[in-house]
Amino acid sequence: ENFMYTGEDVIGEYEEMPKNATDVRPEGLCLAVYDEKKRTWSESASKEYIESLQPKPQPSEMEIMQKEIAELYYLLAVGEAS
Repeated sequence: ENFMYTGEDVIGEYEEMPKNATDVRPEGLCLAVYDEKKRTWSESASKEYIESLQPKPQPSEMEIMQKEIAELYYLLAVGEAS
């Protein structure tokens, strides 16, 4: 209806392709939109939306240990000051 990608389905060898379908696959797009005249898919998602889907970087084991050591030093310093 609005040429947005909604998923894929298997069509049998002897079945007709539905009117709202295409045999052109979108590759690597977040919110794919189809251009019926050009028979191509393009990205309709904003850069911000695509970036929001990316996984947040996780701290390395070394960074976690450094933070824990810093917290221990802080606790030792506070404990000795009282």
